Amino acid sequence: MRAKILVYALPVLILTTIHIAQAQQAKKVPRIGILPPGPITERMHLWEAFRQSLREMGYVEGQNIFLVFPSGEVKPERLPHLAAELVRLKVDVIVAPSAAVGAAMNATRTIPIVTPINSDLVRTGLVASLARPGGNVTGLTALASDLSGKRLELLKEVVPEVSRIAVLSTPRSGNVRPQIRETEITARAFGVQLERLEVSGPDDFEMAFQAARKKRAGALIALDVAFFFTHRAQMVKLAVESRLPAIYAFKEFVDDGGLMSYAANLVDLYWRAAVYVDKILKGRKPADLPVEQPTKFELVINLKAAKQIGLTIPPNVLARADKVIR
Repeated sequence: MRAKILVYALPVLILTTIHIAQAQQAKKVPRIGILPPGPITERMHLWEAFRQSLREMGYVEGQNIFLVFPSGEVKPERLPHLAAELVRLKVDVIVAPSAAVGAAMNATRTIPIVTPINSDLVRTGLVASLARPGGNVTGLTALASDLSGKRLELLKEVVPEVSRIAVLSTPRSGNVRPQIRETEITARAFGVQLERLEVSGPDDFEMAFQAARKKRAGALIALDVAFFFTHRAQMVKLAVESRLPAIYAFKEFVDDGGLMSYAANLVDLYWRAAVYVDKILKGRKPADLPVEQPTKFELVINLKAAKQIGLTIPPNVLARADKVIR
């Protein structure tokens, strides 16, 4: 069976298929391979921000650029295969957020790779430095490890009496270790005991929250993991049912009913990733394009969620929020 690639049809957001042979006929038109770390449906608003940024720079899909999306459901275990397929298609640039960057890098050391979001490109060894990436990877980093301690600090302000905090982790991500390290440092400073709970698959979430209750955790931190982003609705629901004050990595969790988040704005990061693609298509090398760090972090609080678990957000924390859902 001939492989297929997916592109967005214009002007509406409908996915259509074109055969590789058809794409090859238009090989003068740059093809951008998209390697998402999870289902497109859970990240559609982010990819639309990326597409809108390209449009504002003069790119018209199907005319002077193709976006090559994977066909079928995107699961973490498929990432190496999907990355290899993009390499086989000889795309001009691969856009690989979060956990997908490693799969893309393992598949090619020559095709430029742009990441809209990665927890820590330097500490995970994907680039040599922020100023001089040095290889075929560049883009934006979310500084997740540096933010982990701040999230615990905010959680402690919201629940000052808490002495035991559950940390939702996963063995599936290489970004976890530096986040755990920073969380532990902050926990020691505040005299808080951490209970690390690992989730390997969607069926493990309920058991993890049961373990948090059994260990008498008074709050919960969910680490910055692409797998969690995919299953954020399930996580938020379980946190509310467990009456656990929880802080998450991105505002999308709060939009879906979570209590609070502290992070860079993902939509903005995906928007800025398109600028990297534009520069590379115009001749710049990823090795020479500095990795950008977020310039603004957002504290988002959901008062509806607070009411559901019987929690009152302190006025001093509420006053610092960039967005409050009432």
